[in-house]
Amino acid sequence: MASSLHLGVNIDHVATLRQARYRAMPGASLAEPCPIEAALVAEESGADSITAHLRADRRHIQDSDIHELKSRISTPLNFEMGVTREIVDIALEVVPHSACLVPELREEVTTEGGLDVAGQIVEITAAVEELQSKGIRVSLFVDPVVEQIQACASTGAEMVELHTGAFANATGDVRKVEALRLAGAAEVAHGCGMQVNAGHGLTTENLSGLFGVRHLVELNIGHHIISRAVMVGLPKAIAEIREVMDGYLSGDEEN
Repeated sequence: MASSLHLGVNIDHVATLRQARYRAMPGASLAEPCPIEAALVAEESGADSITAHLRADRRHIQDSDIHELKSRISTPLNFEMGVTREIVDIALEVVPHSACLVPELREEVTTEGGLDVAGQIVEITAAVEELQSKGIRVSLFVDPVVEQIQACASTGAEMVELHTGAFANATGDVRKVEALRLAGAAEVAHGCGMQVNAGHGLTTENLSGLFGVRHLVELNIGHHIISRAVMVGLPKAIAEIREVMDGYLSGDEEN
C-alpha cells in the first residue's frame, strides 16, 4: 500500500519573479505574479501546505505576503525563517502552523546547506521554545549528518527537514550514496521521535531515487514546481510531482 506523502509547495520564486519588476512596489495592484494567488491555486491543485521564506533581506517574500498568506490560505502555512530576533518576533506575531528554521547567507541565491544546530544549540533551542510557546510546530533544516540530527532532537523540535541538495545535484553512484546518507539520517530522526520531512532540489526526475528512504512524511518543493509551471501551468506541475510521490512506500506500514 502506497504511503500518502504530504506536499508542501514553496511559493518563494513566484515572489522572486514579482520582485524582478516590482521591487519598489510589491503591494501595488498591478504587481505580478502574486504569490498569494499562486498559493491558492496550489491548494486547489493538491498542495497539503504552503511554504514561504521571509528572508532578512526581503529578496522575494515580503512581510505583507506572510500576513496575507496566514489570513487567506486554508492549508497549513510553513514559515521558513532564519534564527534572528527580528524574524522570530514576526513568526510569534503571525503564528503560522509550523516554522522551519534554516541558515541564511547574504550572498547565496537560495538556501544552500543545512543549519548547524550542533554549533548553535543554545540559540536554536531558545528559538524553538519561543515558537512552541505559541503553538507553532518547529522543523530544523539540516544536512543528513547524525550529529546534527541528534542535536535537533535535543532542542525539542518536533520535526527535521533533511536537506536533499547533495542528493539532487548528484548523478549515478554518487546519488545512490547520498540517498543512503539520507536513509540513515531518517532512521536516526525517526528513532528520536521526530517527524521526517525533506526538501531542496527535488524534481520529477530524481524523486524516485528517494524511495529507499523510510519514514518520510512531507516533501517541500518549490523551484521545480514553479519552473514547470512556466511551461505547463501550476496545476499540471503539481499533478506531475504528486504522480511520482504516489509511488513512495514509507516503510512504517510494512509491519
